[in-house]
Amino acid sequence: MTDTKAKDITVEEIRKLALPLSTHIISGEGLLDREVTWTTVIHPEDDIHSKSVQPGELILIAPISNPNKALSDSELIHWTAKVGAAAMVFSNSVSPTALAEAKSYNLPIMTLANDIRIRDVEKTIISLLVNRKGQMERRGTQIYRQLTQISSRNEGMDDLIGAMARLTNKAVIVQDKRLHPISHKLQPQFVGIWDDVEFFLKKQDNLPVELHDRHRVVEVNPPVLMQALPISGMARLVAPIITKNIGRGYLSIIGHEGDLDEIDQLVCEHGAAACALEMAKQKAVNETEKRLRGTFLDRLLLGDVSQQEAIRQGERFNHDMTHTHLACVLSWRGENQPSLRRLETMVNTIINNQRSNALVWIREKEREVVVFHATDFENPIDNSMELALFFSKEINRQYPHNRVAIGLGQVARDINAWRSSYRDAVQAMELAERLQTDTPLYIGDLGVYQLILSLSDREKLSDFCERTLGTLTDYDMRQNADLIKTLEAFFNCHGNLSQTAEALIVHRNTLLYRMNRINEIAGIDLNRPETRLALHLALTIRRLLTLS
Repeated sequence: MTDTKAKDITVEEIRKLALPLSTHIISGEGLLDREVTWTTVIHPEDDIHSKSVQPGELILIAPISNPNKALSDSELIHWTAKVGAAAMVFSNSVSPTALAEAKSYNLPIMTLANDIRIRDVEKTIISLLVNRKGQMERRGTQIYRQLTQISSRNEGMDDLIGAMARLTNKAVIVQDKRLHPISHKLQPQFVGIWDDVEFFLKKQDNLPVELHDRHRVVEVNPPVLMQALPISGMARLVAPIITKNIGRGYLSIIGHEGDLDEIDQLVCEHGAAACALEMAKQKAVNETEKRLRGTFLDRLLLGDVSQQEAIRQGERFNHDMTHTHLACVLSWRGENQPSLRRLETMVNTIINNQRSNALVWIREKEREVVVFHATDFENPIDNSMELALFFSKEINRQYPHNRVAIGLGQVARDINAWRSSYRDAVQAMELAERLQTDTPLYIGDLGVYQLILSLSDREKLSDFCERTLGTLTDYDMRQNADLIKTLEAFFNCHGNLSQTAEALIVHRNTLLYRMNRINEIAGIDLNRPETRLALHLALTIRRLLTLS
């Protein structure tokens, strides 16, 4: 019978190609390269000394049916080592004493789950021994079925990755479309180098070029790519995780380059498909939770939620509603805007990266993303403004040709104040839109702007600007000068001449000359507080009138 089998089938290949995915190695993990000649089922109640077993066989130990007549696991291990078997697979657990004995014999030991039929395992191993190619095809189907069953049982991504790691005996990692790790499972031999591996995997430029376009990864053939890592002798198999014909992430199996084999490729290919199911399912769950949370928060902003209900709902979202909060509202401005969903995603990513705590949701009708930031109790405004500045900086980095308006409301010390904090944030955001500024605006800093905007007599505002700035504006137009620009820089720098000169990129003496010309042409004295106030107001009104 052994003449018909492939000569190079090892214990490791049997483990990966024939044994159930739930099989555990409990001893001799480094000894799995032994060649297997055949397989035999042994019942603990048998007279094992009458058994004819060849050297190199894989011994399968059936479940105990009669404990009073059964041999101990230590006796079975001693006999197996004596006959020169390649390894043992137990249906039952193994005692610590027997395990120590197996280690002394350098005998690999594996265990099966309780619901596995030992005769089915034997048939699968024999099928592999006599027809490797056919068993490879069957194993691929089995791997996909078992991995998708993990997802269907709602065991989660971690259990899915754990099953792949057990099957391949290699490190496995799942990353999202931005290469942020979602889940990973390490093997002990890779712990020391994992930081370097993960650093490499997180860089977009290190992704194989075939996988850069998420909308075309469905065309990649073969579906699993091999890539060397910048760590001596290490490589990875990587496959895109595809849902609805778009790449949503990446699955990598990482090991020593010479150890990555065809079964690892099967696991990577079918594992990516199973991860796609898991990610699609999780996305659907998240979308449902997001809609429920959005509905609740919209009701809260309408004043339709009691404090007790708000606290109770917050517990469902793992969010402390009694914490000090501050509203932040963001909206795209200008034409050819990206989607609100993209803005929401960036906001959530920044919040996670900054390890902040906030509730985020889209208000489609209002074309805005609302953030209620659980801010610092002692310095709430500075803390939330710092987060808002991160929003502005990162959005401008990712979308340099688009602009966003950001407004911050007053501090909400209790749930009843959320509504007014939101209204203030909207007003600040709308002003940021009119001022065409990327800088987040806090409602408490906008008193003068609010006063001006509340004045409905546009003609009187225009007359005030003309009386205060008219001579300077006329001079700039006739002489192609920059006196208005100089005055704006002066106020932006709070009257600091050195900072004003630096902002204008002029010598301090040049600035002093311009300031004197402003006094002469406008017939004013900038040293007088009332004059400075009038000029500053006129510049602010001029700007608002121009924008509107």
